[in-house]
Amino acid sequence: MENDDQGFQTYQPVGKLQLSPNSGKKTYLPEVDESLKPRDKMTFATVNNAFLFYQKYAMASGFTARKSSQYTHQGVIKSKWFVCSKEGTKPFKTIDTSKKIDTSNHGSKRKSVRRVPSIRTGCKARMCIKLMPSNLYEVSSFIEAHNHFFVAEEDRHLLPSNRGMNYMQEQAVNALSALNIGPVKAFNIMRTLYGGFDKVGATKNDFKNFKRDLNRYISEFDADMMIKRLLRKKEYMPNFSMEYITDENGVLRGLFWADEDAKRNFSVFGDVVSFDATYRRNKYNMMFVPFTGIDNHNRNVTLGAAIIGNETAETYSWLLNVFRQAFGRAPPVIVTDQDPAMKKAIEDTWPESRHRLCMWHIMDKLSAKVGASVCNNTDFKKRLCAIVWTDSIIPDKFESEWATIMNDFNLVDHEWLQSIYQIRDTWIPAYYREEVMSGLMRTVTL
Repeated sequence: MENDDQGFQTYQPVGKLQLSPNSGKKTYLPEVDESLKPRDKMTFATVNNAFLFYQKYAMASGFTARKSSQYTHQGVIKSKWFVCSKEGTKPFKTIDTSKKIDTSNHGSKRKSVRRVPSIRTGCKARMCIKLMPSNLYEVSSFIEAHNHFFVAEEDRHLLPSNRGMNYMQEQAVNALSALNIGPVKAFNIMRTLYGGFDKVGATKNDFKNFKRDLNRYISEFDADMMIKRLLRKKEYMPNFSMEYITDENGVLRGLFWADEDAKRNFSVFGDVVSFDATYRRNKYNMMFVPFTGIDNHNRNVTLGAAIIGNETAETYSWLLNVFRQAFGRAPPVIVTDQDPAMKKAIEDTWPESRHRLCMWHIMDKLSAKVGASVCNNTDFKKRLCAIVWTDSIIPDKFESEWATIMNDFNLVDHEWLQSIYQIRDTWIPAYYREEVMSGLMRTVTL
Protein backbone atom coordinates (compact mmCIF):
# COMPACT_ATOMS: atom_id res chain seq x y z
CA MET A 1 0.00 0.00 0.00
CA GLU A 2 1.23 3.51 -0.83
CA ASN A 3 -0.29 6.97 -0.35
CA ASP A 4 -1.21 9.03 -3.41
CA ASP A 5 -1.01 12.83 -3.70
CA GLN A 6 -4.32 13.27 -1.87
CA GLY A 7 -3.32 11.00 1.02
CA PHE A 8 -5.42 7.99 -0.02
CA GLN A 9 -3.91 4.52 0.08
CA THR A 10 -3.54 2.85 -3.32
CA TYR A 11 -2.87 -0.84 -3.99
CA GLN A 12 0.44 -1.46 -5.72
CA PRO A 13 0.64 -4.40 -8.16
CA VAL A 14 2.78 -7.28 -6.92
CA GLY A 15 4.84 -9.34 -9.36
CA LYS A 16 7.49 -8.86 -12.01
CA LEU A 17 5.86 -7.19 -15.01
CA GLN A 18 6.62 -8.42 -18.50
CA LEU A 19 5.40 -6.64 -21.63
CA SER A 20 5.13 -8.51 -24.94
CA PRO A 21 6.95 -6.53 -27.70
CA ASN A 22 4.54 -7.75 -30.37
CA SER A 23 1.08 -7.69 -28.76
CA GLY A 24 1.78 -5.35 -25.86
CA LYS A 25 0.16 -7.90 -23.55
CA LYS A 26 1.07 -7.65 -19.86
CA THR A 27 2.02 -10.71 -17.84
CA TYR A 28 3.30 -11.05 -14.30
CA LEU A 29 5.92 -13.42 -12.89
CA PRO A 30 5.98 -14.39 -9.20
CA GLU A 31 9.00 -13.18 -7.26
CA VAL A 32 9.77 -16.23 -5.15
CA ASP A 33 12.79 -18.29 -4.21
CA GLU A 34 13.94 -20.61 -7.00
CA SER A 35 13.68 -23.61 -4.69
CA LEU A 36 9.89 -23.11 -4.54
CA LYS A 37 9.39 -23.03 -8.30
CA PRO A 38 8.36 -26.16 -10.24
CA ARG A 39 10.94 -27.37 -12.76
CA ASP A 40 10.72 -29.62 -15.79
CA LYS A 41 11.38 -33.30 -15.03
CA MET A 42 10.73 -32.73 -11.29
CA THR A 43 9.16 -35.91 -9.86
CA PHE A 44 6.61 -36.66 -7.13
CA ALA A 45 5.49 -39.89 -5.52
CA THR A 46 1.76 -39.06 -5.66
CA VAL A 47 -0.63 -36.60 -7.27
CA ASN A 48 -1.38 -35.14 -3.86
CA ASN A 49 2.33 -34.47 -3.21
CA ALA A 50 2.54 -32.64 -6.52
CA PHE A 51 -0.47 -30.49 -5.69
CA LEU A 52 0.85 -29.66 -2.23
CA PHE A 53 4.12 -28.50 -3.81
CA TYR A 54 2.31 -26.31 -6.36
CA GLN A 55 0.02 -24.98 -3.64
CA LYS A 56 3.03 -24.00 -1.51
CA TYR A 57 4.51 -22.23 -4.53
CA ALA A 58 1.20 -20.43 -5.09
CA MET A 59 0.95 -19.27 -1.48
CA ALA A 60 4.48 -17.87 -1.59
CA SER A 61 3.69 -16.13 -4.90
CA GLY A 62 0.37 -14.59 -3.88
CA PHE A 63 -2.22 -16.55 -5.83
CA THR A 64 -4.48 -19.56 -5.23
CA ALA A 65 -4.02 -22.89 -6.97
CA ARG A 66 -6.72 -25.42 -7.74
CA LYS A 67 -6.96 -28.85 -9.31
CA SER A 68 -8.15 -29.02 -12.92
CA SER A 69 -8.71 -31.72 -15.52
CA GLN A 70 -7.06 -35.14 -15.56
CA TYR A 71 -6.67 -38.19 -17.76
CA THR A 72 -7.46 -41.55 -16.17
CA HIS A 73 -6.96 -45.05 -17.56
CA GLN A 74 -8.32 -48.12 -15.78
CA GLY A 75 -8.73 -46.15 -12.57
CA VAL A 76 -5.13 -44.81 -12.63
CA ILE A 77 -4.45 -41.09 -13.09
CA LYS A 78 -2.11 -40.78 -16.05
CA SER A 79 -1.89 -36.98 -16.15
CA LYS A 80 -3.17 -34.10 -14.02
CA TRP A 81 -3.36 -30.30 -14.39
CA PHE A 82 -2.97 -27.79 -11.57
CA VAL A 83 -3.99 -24.25 -12.49
CA CYS A 84 -4.36 -20.75 -11.13
CA SER A 85 -7.76 -20.05 -9.55
CA LYS A 86 -8.27 -17.33 -12.18
CA GLU A 87 -7.95 -19.85 -15.02
CA GLY A 88 -10.82 -19.94 -17.51
CA THR A 89 -13.83 -17.69 -17.73
CA LYS A 90 -17.24 -17.76 -16.14
CA PRO A 91 -20.19 -16.06 -17.85
CA PHE A 92 -21.92 -13.35 -15.87
CA LYS A 93 -25.41 -14.62 -15.05
CA THR A 94 -28.15 -12.22 -16.08
CA ILE A 95 -30.95 -11.60 -13.63
CA ASP A 96 -34.45 -10.43 -14.54
CA THR A 97 -35.33 -8.09 -11.67
CA SER A 98 -38.86 -7.64 -13.03
CA LYS A 99 -39.78 -11.16 -11.85
CA LYS A 100 -41.37 -11.33 -8.44
CA ILE A 101 -39.84 -13.41 -5.67
CA ASP A 102 -42.15 -15.96 -4.10
CA THR A 103 -43.19 -14.61 -0.72
CA SER A 104 -45.96 -17.12 -0.01
CA ASN A 105 -44.12 -18.13 3.17
CA HIS A 106 -44.93 -15.05 5.21
CA GLY A 107 -42.73 -16.15 8.09
CA SER A 108 -39.54 -16.05 6.02
CA LYS A 109 -37.47 -13.02 5.18
CA ARG A 110 -37.41 -11.72 1.61
CA LYS A 111 -34.22 -12.96 0.00
CA SER A 112 -32.09 -10.51 -1.97
CA VAL A 113 -30.15 -11.60 -5.04
CA ARG A 114 -26.46 -10.75 -5.08
CA ARG A 115 -24.80 -10.27 -8.44
CA VAL A 116 -21.23 -11.33 -7.69
CA PRO A 117 -18.82 -10.91 -10.63
CA SER A 118 -16.47 -13.75 -11.55
CA ILE A 119 -12.83 -13.53 -10.42
CA ARG A 120 -11.62 -15.55 -13.42
CA THR A 121 -9.49 -13.76 -15.96
CA GLY A 122 -8.52 -16.60 -18.31
CA CYS A 123 -5.10 -16.96 -16.70
CA LYS A 124 -2.86 -19.53 -18.47
CA ALA A 125 -0.49 -20.27 -15.58
CA ARG A 126 -0.41 -24.00 -14.81
CA MET A 127 1.60 -27.10 -14.03
CA CYS A 128 1.00 -30.52 -15.62
CA ILE A 129 2.27 -33.84 -14.34
CA LYS A 130 2.20 -37.25 -16.01
CA LEU A 131 2.79 -40.79 -14.78
CA MET A 132 6.12 -42.28 -15.82
CA PRO A 133 7.06 -45.99 -16.18
CA SER A 134 8.85 -45.68 -12.84
CA ASN A 135 5.42 -45.02 -11.20
CA LEU A 136 6.51 -41.49 -10.34
CA TYR A 137 4.72 -38.35 -11.53
CA GLU A 138 6.93 -35.99 -13.53
CA VAL A 139 6.37 -32.31 -14.36
CA SER A 140 5.75 -32.31 -18.10
CA SER A 141 4.69 -28.69 -18.51
CA PHE A 142 5.00 -25.52 -16.43
CA ILE A 143 3.70 -22.07 -17.42
CA GLU A 144 4.90 -19.45 -14.98
CA ALA A 145 3.38 -16.22 -16.35
CA HIS A 146 0.02 -14.92 -15.10
CA ASN A 147 -2.22 -12.31 -16.72
CA HIS A 148 -2.89 -10.63 -13.37
CA PHE A 149 -0.80 -9.31 -10.52
CA PHE A 150 -0.56 -11.07 -7.17
CA VAL A 151 -1.81 -10.49 -3.65
CA ALA A 152 0.55 -8.48 -1.43
CA GLU A 153 2.31 -10.35 1.35
CA GLU A 154 0.41 -8.57 4.15
CA ASP A 155 -2.91 -9.70 2.62
CA ARG A 156 -2.04 -13.28 1.71
CA HIS A 157 -3.66 -14.63 4.85
CA LEU A 158 -6.99 -13.75 3.18
CA LEU A 159 -6.42 -16.09 0.24
CA PRO A 160 -8.78 -19.11 0.36
CA SER A 161 -5.85 -21.54 0.37
CA ASN A 162 -4.36 -19.81 3.42
CA ARG A 163 -7.64 -19.70 5.34
CA GLY A 164 -9.23 -22.42 7.38
CA MET A 165 -10.58 -23.05 10.85
CA ASN A 166 -8.75 -25.59 12.94
CA TYR A 167 -10.43 -28.03 15.30
CA MET A 168 -9.95 -25.86 18.39
CA GLN A 169 -11.53 -22.86 16.68
CA GLU A 170 -14.52 -24.92 15.58
CA GLN A 171 -14.97 -26.23 19.12
CA ALA A 172 -14.73 -22.67 20.48
CA VAL A 173 -17.42 -21.38 18.10
CA ASN A 174 -19.69 -24.24 19.10
CA ALA A 175 -19.09 -23.71 22.82
CA LEU A 176 -19.56 -19.93 22.61
CA SER A 177 -22.83 -20.36 20.72
CA ALA A 178 -24.18 -22.18 23.78
CA LEU A 179 -23.54 -18.92 25.68
CA ASN A 180 -25.47 -16.97 23.03
CA ILE A 181 -22.25 -15.59 21.53
CA GLY A 182 -22.45 -15.50 17.74
CA PRO A 183 -19.70 -16.31 15.22
CA VAL A 184 -18.72 -12.66 14.65
CA LYS A 185 -18.16 -12.04 18.36
CA ALA A 186 -16.33 -15.38 18.56
CA PHE A 187 -14.02 -14.20 15.78
CA ASN A 188 -13.36 -10.91 17.59
CA ILE A 189 -12.51 -12.80 20.78
CA MET A 190 -10.01 -14.99 18.91
CA ARG A 191 -8.56 -12.00 17.08
CA THR A 192 -7.74 -10.49 20.49
CA LEU A 193 -6.37 -13.75 21.86
CA TYR A 194 -4.24 -14.48 18.76
CA GLY A 195 -2.96 -10.91 18.46
CA GLY A 196 -4.44 -9.77 15.13
CA PHE A 197 -6.64 -10.59 12.15
CA ASP A 198 -3.84 -12.25 10.22
CA LYS A 199 -2.97 -14.54 13.14
CA VAL A 200 -6.42 -16.16 13.35
CA GLY A 201 -6.04 -18.01 10.05
CA ALA A 202 -9.65 -17.39 9.04
CA THR A 203 -12.06 -14.51 8.42
CA LYS A 204 -15.37 -13.49 9.92
CA ASN A 205 -17.14 -15.02 6.94
CA ASP A 206 -15.36 -18.33 7.55
CA PHE A 207 -16.68 -18.32 11.12
CA LYS A 208 -20.19 -17.42 9.97
CA ASN A 209 -20.15 -20.07 7.25
CA PHE A 210 -19.00 -22.72 9.72
CA LYS A 211 -21.84 -21.84 12.12
CA ARG A 212 -24.31 -21.87 9.21
CA ASP A 213 -23.14 -25.32 8.08
CA LEU A 214 -23.22 -26.60 11.67
CA ASN A 215 -26.79 -25.37 12.14
CA ARG A 216 -27.78 -26.89 8.82
CA TYR A 217 -26.35 -30.27 9.89
CA ILE A 218 -27.92 -30.13 13.34
CA SER A 219 -31.32 -29.14 11.95
CA GLU A 220 -31.66 -32.60 10.39
CA PHE A 221 -31.00 -34.44 13.65
CA ASP A 222 -31.80 -31.90 16.39
CA ALA A 223 -34.98 -33.66 17.57
CA ASP A 224 -33.13 -36.98 17.89
CA MET A 225 -30.24 -35.27 19.67
CA MET A 226 -32.57 -33.61 22.16
CA ILE A 227 -34.52 -36.82 22.85
CA LYS A 228 -31.32 -38.83 23.35
CA ARG A 229 -29.90 -36.19 25.69
CA LEU A 230 -33.05 -36.13 27.83
CA LEU A 231 -33.24 -39.95 27.85
CA ARG A 232 -29.67 -40.10 29.18
CA LYS A 233 -30.65 -37.66 31.92
CA LYS A 234 -33.65 -39.82 32.76
CA GLU A 235 -31.42 -42.90 32.93
CA TYR A 236 -28.81 -41.41 35.25
CA MET A 237 -30.97 -38.94 37.25
CA PRO A 238 -33.69 -40.81 39.19
CA ASN A 239 -35.80 -37.67 39.80
CA PHE A 240 -35.73 -36.49 36.19
CA SER A 241 -38.89 -37.11 34.15
CA MET A 242 -39.39 -36.88 30.39
CA GLU A 243 -41.92 -38.26 27.94
CA TYR A 244 -42.46 -37.71 24.24
CA ILE A 245 -44.78 -38.76 21.41
CA THR A 246 -44.31 -38.96 17.66
CA ASP A 247 -46.66 -39.33 14.73
CA GLU A 248 -46.80 -42.26 12.32
CA ASN A 249 -43.90 -40.78 10.34
CA GLY A 250 -41.65 -40.50 13.40
CA VAL A 251 -42.00 -36.71 13.59
CA LEU A 252 -41.96 -35.28 17.11
CA ARG A 253 -45.45 -34.20 18.22
CA GLY A 254 -44.90 -33.50 21.89
CA LEU A 255 -42.16 -33.46 24.51
CA PHE A 256 -42.41 -32.94 28.28
CA TRP A 257 -39.66 -32.75 30.89
CA ALA A 258 -39.28 -31.83 34.56
CA ASP A 259 -36.14 -31.99 36.67
CA GLU A 260 -35.59 -32.40 40.40
CA ASP A 261 -35.83 -28.64 41.07
CA ALA A 262 -39.19 -28.48 39.29
CA LYS A 263 -40.51 -31.35 41.39
CA ARG A 264 -39.26 -29.71 44.57
CA ASN A 265 -40.98 -26.46 43.56
CA PHE A 266 -44.22 -28.33 42.86
CA SER A 267 -44.19 -30.02 46.25
CA VAL A 268 -44.01 -26.61 47.95
CA PHE A 269 -45.71 -24.21 45.53
CA GLY A 270 -47.91 -26.53 43.47
CA ASP A 271 -51.31 -25.53 44.86
CA VAL A 272 -51.97 -23.22 41.91
CA VAL A 273 -50.39 -23.87 38.51
CA SER A 274 -50.40 -21.71 35.41
CA PHE A 275 -50.53 -23.60 32.13
CA ASP A 276 -49.76 -21.27 29.22
CA ALA A 277 -49.68 -22.35 25.58
CA THR A 278 -49.90 -18.92 23.98
CA TYR A 279 -46.24 -18.58 23.03
CA ARG A 280 -45.67 -17.96 19.34
CA ARG A 281 -44.70 -20.95 17.24
CA ASN A 282 -41.02 -21.28 16.30
CA LYS A 283 -39.42 -22.31 13.01
CA TYR A 284 -40.38 -25.93 13.74
CA ASN A 285 -44.04 -24.90 13.97
CA MET A 286 -44.12 -25.99 17.61
CA MET A 287 -44.99 -24.14 20.79
CA PHE A 288 -43.23 -23.90 24.12
CA VAL A 289 -45.58 -24.62 27.04
CA PRO A 290 -44.33 -23.78 30.56
CA PHE A 291 -46.00 -24.87 33.80
CA THR A 292 -45.52 -22.06 36.32
CA GLY A 293 -46.22 -21.48 40.00
CA ILE A 294 -45.71 -18.64 42.50
CA ASP A 295 -43.34 -18.83 45.47
CA ASN A 296 -43.57 -17.09 48.85
CA HIS A 297 -42.02 -13.94 47.40
CA ASN A 298 -44.57 -13.71 44.54
CA ARG A 299 -41.95 -14.75 42.00
CA ASN A 300 -42.48 -17.23 39.19
CA VAL A 301 -41.08 -20.73 39.65
CA THR A 302 -40.90 -23.33 36.88
CA LEU A 303 -42.77 -26.56 37.51
CA GLY A 304 -42.08 -28.23 34.18
CA ALA A 305 -42.07 -27.48 30.46
CA ALA A 306 -43.21 -28.97 27.19
CA ILE A 307 -43.08 -28.52 23.43
CA ILE A 308 -46.20 -29.43 21.47
CA GLY A 309 -46.97 -29.50 17.77
CA ASN A 310 -50.70 -28.74 17.91
CA GLU A 311 -53.40 -27.48 20.28
CA THR A 312 -55.86 -30.34 20.13
CA ALA A 313 -57.65 -31.83 23.14
CA GLU A 314 -55.84 -35.10 22.47
CA THR A 315 -52.41 -33.46 22.74
CA TYR A 316 -53.37 -31.54 25.87
CA SER A 317 -54.76 -34.72 27.47
CA TRP A 318 -51.48 -36.53 26.78
CA LEU A 319 -49.55 -33.62 28.30
CA LEU A 320 -51.68 -33.46 31.45
CA ASN A 321 -51.42 -37.22 31.89
CA VAL A 322 -47.60 -37.22 31.73
CA PHE A 323 -47.56 -34.24 34.11
CA ARG A 324 -49.57 -36.28 36.64
CA GLN A 325 -47.24 -39.27 36.16
CA ALA A 326 -44.19 -37.09 36.80
CA PHE A 327 -45.53 -35.33 39.92
CA GLY A 328 -47.86 -37.99 41.30
CA ARG A 329 -50.93 -35.72 41.44
CA ALA A 330 -52.75 -32.92 39.67
CA PRO A 331 -52.68 -29.39 41.15
CA PRO A 332 -55.78 -28.27 43.09
CA VAL A 333 -56.15 -25.18 40.86
CA ILE A 334 -55.10 -24.77 37.23
CA VAL A 335 -55.10 -21.36 35.47
CA THR A 336 -55.27 -21.25 31.65
CA ASP A 337 -56.57 -19.11 28.81
CA GLN A 338 -59.96 -19.68 27.13
CA ASP A 339 -58.78 -22.40 24.73
CA PRO A 340 -61.74 -24.83 24.39
CA ALA A 341 -59.43 -27.79 23.64
CA MET A 342 -57.53 -27.09 26.84
CA LYS A 343 -60.79 -26.81 28.79
CA LYS A 344 -61.98 -30.21 27.52
CA ALA A 345 -58.63 -31.87 28.29
CA ILE A 346 -58.67 -30.57 31.88
CA GLU A 347 -62.25 -31.78 32.41
CA ASP A 348 -61.38 -35.25 31.08
CA THR A 349 -57.93 -35.64 32.62
CA TRP A 350 -57.92 -33.55 35.82
CA PRO A 351 -61.59 -33.57 36.92
CA GLU A 352 -60.56 -33.01 40.53
CA SER A 353 -58.77 -29.72 39.69
CA ARG A 354 -60.60 -26.40 39.76
CA HIS A 355 -60.18 -24.68 36.40
CA ARG A 356 -59.74 -20.91 36.45
CA LEU A 357 -59.33 -18.62 33.43
CA CYS A 358 -56.52 -16.13 33.04
CA MET A 359 -57.85 -12.64 33.78
CA TRP A 360 -55.15 -10.96 31.72
CA HIS A 361 -56.08 -12.78 28.50
CA ILE A 362 -59.72 -11.79 28.91
CA MET A 363 -59.09 -8.14 29.81
CA ASP A 364 -56.48 -7.81 27.07
CA LYS A 365 -59.30 -8.23 24.53
CA LEU A 366 -61.36 -5.41 26.04
CA SER A 367 -60.30 -2.60 23.70
CA ALA A 368 -60.63 -4.77 20.60
CA LYS A 369 -64.07 -6.08 21.56
CA VAL A 370 -65.66 -2.94 23.05
CA GLY A 371 -63.83 -0.28 21.07
CA ALA A 372 -60.79 1.90 21.64
CA SER A 373 -62.85 5.10 21.88
CA VAL A 374 -64.89 3.81 24.83
CA CYS A 375 -61.82 2.44 26.62
CA ASN A 376 -59.51 5.39 26.02
CA ASN A 377 -61.84 8.41 26.09
CA THR A 378 -63.98 7.49 29.07
CA ASP A 379 -63.54 6.01 32.53
CA PHE A 380 -65.17 2.74 31.42
CA LYS A 381 -61.98 0.69 31.57
CA LYS A 382 -60.92 2.22 34.88
CA ARG A 383 -64.26 1.43 36.52
CA LEU A 384 -64.37 -2.09 35.12
CA CYS A 385 -60.82 -2.88 36.25
CA ALA A 386 -61.70 -1.65 39.74
CA ILE A 387 -64.23 -4.48 40.18
CA VAL A 388 -62.34 -7.13 38.18
CA TRP A 389 -58.79 -6.91 39.55
CA THR A 390 -59.75 -7.29 43.21
CA ASP A 391 -60.84 -9.99 45.64
CA SER A 392 -62.05 -7.52 48.28
CA ILE A 393 -65.68 -7.43 47.07
CA ILE A 394 -68.37 -10.12 47.30
CA PRO A 395 -70.23 -11.54 44.28
CA ASP A 396 -73.39 -9.49 44.90
CA LYS A 397 -71.37 -6.27 44.96
CA PHE A 398 -69.59 -7.25 41.73
CA GLU A 399 -72.86 -8.00 39.94
CA SER A 400 -74.48 -4.73 40.96
CA GLU A 401 -71.43 -2.70 39.96
CA TRP A 402 -71.18 -4.56 36.64
CA ALA A 403 -74.85 -3.81 35.87
CA THR A 404 -74.36 -0.12 36.70
CA ILE A 405 -71.33 0.16 34.40
CA MET A 406 -73.11 -1.60 31.55
CA ASN A 407 -76.12 0.73 31.91
CA ASP A 408 -73.98 3.87 32.12
CA PHE A 409 -72.21 3.06 28.84
CA ASN A 410 -75.20 1.46 27.06
CA LEU A 411 -73.45 -1.93 26.81
CA VAL A 412 -76.12 -4.12 28.35
CA ASP A 413 -76.68 -6.02 25.09
CA HIS A 414 -73.01 -6.29 24.11
CA GLU A 415 -72.51 -9.92 23.03
CA TRP A 416 -68.89 -10.38 24.14
CA LEU A 417 -69.40 -8.68 27.51
CA GLN A 418 -72.44 -10.87 28.11
CA SER A 419 -70.44 -14.01 27.25
CA ILE A 420 -67.65 -13.29 29.74
CA TYR A 421 -70.20 -12.25 32.38
CA GLN A 422 -71.90 -15.62 32.10
CA ILE A 423 -68.61 -17.39 32.98
CA ARG A 424 -67.69 -14.84 35.68
CA ASP A 425 -67.30 -17.53 38.34
CA THR A 426 -64.26 -18.92 36.43
CA TRP A 427 -62.21 -15.72 36.25
CA ILE A 428 -63.53 -13.02 38.62
CA PRO A 429 -61.72 -13.20 42.01
CA ALA A 430 -64.91 -12.18 43.85
CA TYR A 431 -66.27 -15.68 43.15
CA TYR A 432 -63.35 -17.60 44.64
CA ARG A 433 -62.29 -15.34 47.50
CA GLU A 434 -61.96 -18.36 49.80
CA GLU A 435 -59.60 -20.20 47.44
CA VAL A 436 -55.86 -19.84 47.94
CA MET A 437 -54.67 -18.46 44.57
CA SER A 438 -51.16 -17.52 45.75
CA GLY A 439 -51.54 -14.27 43.84
CA LEU A 440 -51.68 -16.17 40.52
CA MET A 441 -54.60 -14.80 38.50
CA ARG A 442 -52.96 -14.73 35.09
CA THR A 443 -50.76 -17.00 32.98
CA VAL A 444 -48.34 -14.32 31.81
CA THR A 445 -45.80 -12.15 33.57
CA LEU A 446 -46.18 -8.43 32.90
